[in-house]
Amino acid sequence: METNATRMCELLVGLGDVDVLGVDDTAGEFVEVTVQTRSNRAFCSGCGVPATLKEYQPTVLVDLACFGRPARLCWRKRRWRCPEPACSVGSWVEVDHSIGSPRQRLTRRAGMWACAQVGRHGRGVSEIAHGLGADWHTINTAVTSWGQALLDADLDRIGNPEAIGIDETLAVRRGPFRTQEWLTGIVDVRAGRLLDVVEGRTSAGPIEWFNNQGPAWCSHVKWAALDLSGPYRRVYDIALPNATQVADPFHVVKLANTKLDLVRQRVQTEQLGHRGRKHDPLYRARKLLQIASERLPEDRRERLRGLLFAGDPDGEVRTAWIAKECVRDIYLTRDPDTALAWVCQLAADLQDEVPPEVRQLGRTLQRWSHQIAAWHSSQVSNGPTEAVNNLIKRVKRVAFGFRNFANYRIRALLYAGGPNWDL
Repeated sequence: METNATRMCELLVGLGDVDVLGVDDTAGEFVEVTVQTRSNRAFCSGCGVPATLKEYQPTVLVDLACFGRPARLCWRKRRWRCPEPACSVGSWVEVDHSIGSPRQRLTRRAGMWACAQVGRHGRGVSEIAHGLGADWHTINTAVTSWGQALLDADLDRIGNPEAIGIDETLAVRRGPFRTQEWLTGIVDVRAGRLLDVVEGRTSAGPIEWFNNQGPAWCSHVKWAALDLSGPYRRVYDIALPNATQVADPFHVVKLANTKLDLVRQRVQTEQLGHRGRKHDPLYRARKLLQIASERLPEDRRERLRGLLFAGDPDGEVRTAWIAKECVRDIYLTRDPDTALAWVCQLAADLQDEVPPEVRQLGRTLQRWSHQIAAWHSSQVSNGPTEAVNNLIKRVKRVAFGFRNFANYRIRALLYAGGPNWDL
């Protein structure tokens, strides 16, 4: 057991090769620990001669909390001087990266801890700043600098994924007209890991990102999942031509439900001349129409028949409902060839004497028939991409929104990108 008071203080401070010169209680605000490195010699980097001590230059850094109180580390730096008059180096201040980096206002360990708390555990910068007794900008600078350094050092984070998914997320609303700005997330759907985010939701940003990865990396991607988005389909056509595109099943069924709802709303207005009200038959049937047929009990099924009989005299809503159920039946089979034949036949059938909204659904199914049937071979969906989007939104909620895309990107990658925190 240590009995030397100075040595015990050095162990508590835990900075290694430093001498603790003093500990001060600054009026109860925070604990200030003054340290000095043990190195008493330095050599000029220009001419190599032993340097002489010019002066001491104390630097106060924000440190980790000490016994529940904010702490400050006063580093008594030495300023060295080259004794050779002809040397161009002049004087310099000692550097010890184990304590802190130049131009940083936090110690190394405090900066790394703040980065882990904000990036890995999703805590707010304001919360960490309050706990350390520091300014918001000080903590945010440490998080972004250490976070970017971690992302740059983790060369294996992106890896060689077999299946990729992309989807958009609302980033911010700017200006008096609340103009929406979007970002696109690129996700490894097998691992459920965010690879990167790019600005906008057009094809330009993702295409550039994929091109930056190189042809060898792109050729390794076998499956490319997406919702029914034209710009993202163009991304895969240009950047990943060898990958098989897979339409997300959720969005396919959602489209069929949307068309069904549009038919119901139109028929409601044509029959009664107003939007749905709580006693109108079609309005009362709106939720029953969205439920899967096999999940409807017999009494609910009879109720749906009665409501459609009362509010849908021409059978347009019933036709749209049958079309929706046929779209769901695409995913009953596991054979890709059977699924493709079913999609093509369904798309053709939905062009014959059906409501205009259902004809539009049929044309969409025809355009995306191969992407829809590809799910039966890959079993890949955009679900992990949506889950990662939720993590990105959580980062945004904790921060109460972002206006700086670089900060948003680093925070999202630290939280949802799965970097190697051991680095």
